[in-house]
Formats: sequence, structure tokens, C-alpha cells
Amino acid sequence: MKATAFCPGHITGFFQICEHNNILATGSRGAGLCISMGAISDVSVFPGTGNIEIRINGETSVAPVTRQSVAKLIVDRGVDAIVETRLDLPVSQGFGMSASGALSAAFALAALLDIPVQKAYEAVHEAEVLHRTGLGDVAALSRGGVTFRRVEGLPPYGSIDRVNTDAPLVIGIVGPPIETHSILRNAALREKINTVGSMCVEVFSKSPTLGNLIALSKEFATRTGLMTEQVAEALEAIRGLGSASMIMLGNSIFAAGELDEIEKVLGEFGKIYRVKIDWIGPRVLSVEK
Repeated sequence: MKATAFCPGHITGFFQICEHNNILATGSRGAGLCISMGAISDVSVFPGTGNIEIRINGETSVAPVTRQSVAKLIVDRGVDAIVETRLDLPVSQGFGMSASGALSAAFALAALLDIPVQKAYEAVHEAEVLHRTGLGDVAALSRGGVTFRRVEGLPPYGSIDRVNTDAPLVIGIVGPPIETHSILRNAALREKINTVGSMCVEVFSKSPTLGNLIALSKEFATRTGLMTEQVAEALEAIRGLGSASMIMLGNSIFAAGELDEIEKVLGEFGKIYRVKIDWIGPRVLSVEK
């Protein structure tokens, strides 16, 4: 049996870390955007004893978030699973690729084994939180579009609003990768993130627009000290061409405005992509049973 599923990527602009004893209630408040580039996974299952084989972009991978998610979904099912995932965007640049890859695999697997999709969301959210690869990506992707995570955690624990706005975006990579877990495990940074992130959430709740999302994201990146020199230089280079900010947590930026001109400038810094907002979220593309 084989199934294929797609999951969008996710960009976070600003966030506040919120932890609880219940891992499904743990997550982050903040705002972000689900984007049209993400991950596609082909998943095959065979009679077996729970063995899992994962390849990312054609190479065998440990892929701890995907592996833990798949293991939870196939436990006691008497099957082995082979996962082949293709990522549209690089990892450790703030595009939510760990969540996207794992959710695409979990959705394909859920379709094959008749598992409710809520269980797929729960398996991946739990794995993301435990491995410190993300706190709010899965919750946001479960809603789709431009999202405001008012209450942390995966729904129904969390509460996510959609922001009624749409715009094509340019995303650009301007420096080396940043490991999310190195930020989320740094006590001093966590304190700064929560102080500034709480303020951003409060301000955004009063006027949730794309313009405010980008403006508050830039303020968040600056005041927390998370903005890198490369990001600051790139933002300065495209000043006057639109609105832009750093993507959390990556050495990358997202921008709206005069996209052709922004692409020309950012192309001098590194790889660029043009994306749309994805309003659908994870979805199964095909199933062969």
C-alpha cells in the first residue's frame, strides 16, 4: 500500500514560548504564514514488525521528528514503513521543514491505515516539541493561511485565528542555517523572546493585519537580538521596496511589495523563492491500497 501527501511550509514572524505539563497544550503564541512550498512524502507500508526507513531528498536520514511521528502511528499495527520525502526548501532556515516533512508523512500514513488526521497532528506536534525543532508550526499548519496563534498548543488546546489577508511573498536565504533547538534551549534568549513576544502578541491582537505582522516581526527580531548581521544587511538593501522581516528561526527573510525588484536585490545575498499563501494545509494527494 502506498500514499502520497503534501504539507505546506510555515514561516513564523514572532512568538512567545508557552510550556505546560501536557505536551499537546505546550506550544507558542504568535503569528506566521503557511506557504505554498513545503514537503511531499510517499509512504509505503508492508506487513512487518515496526521497522521504519526514511529518505529525505533521496538520501537515507535519521529524521528524528518524522521517525518518532511514524513510530507512534504504526505502533501495534504489524507493519513496516518506508518514507520518501522531498523538501522544497532547506532545513534550519525557518521554513518549518521538520514539521512539513513529518506532517506530509503522517498524513499519508493516516490515509493508509485509516487513522484520524487529529492523531497525525498530535504525533507530529509531540515530536516537534520534544526535539525542540518547533513549537507552533504544527498548530499553524492545522489552520492554514496567515495565522494568529492566540492560545498556545495544538487545537483543541490551542486557539488559532486566520488573518484575512493575502499577498505573494519573496523569501530569501541570506546566511548560514540556525539550529532552532539551540535557541529554544538558551535560558537567556528564552527570557528575551517571551518578554518581547508577549508584547507583540498583545499589540497584534488589536489589529491583526499582514502589515502589522511584518512590522511586529521586525521589532521582535531587533529587540530580542535574534536578528543576524546578514539579515540586517539584506533588510537594509531592500528598504523602500516593501515590507520585510527576519524569519524565525532562520538566517532568512520574507518580504511583500515590489517583488521583482526585491528578488533582484536579494539574489545578491543568496537563494530566493517566490511563494504564495497556502490556505488548505496538509492534504493527501493519492492513495493506493
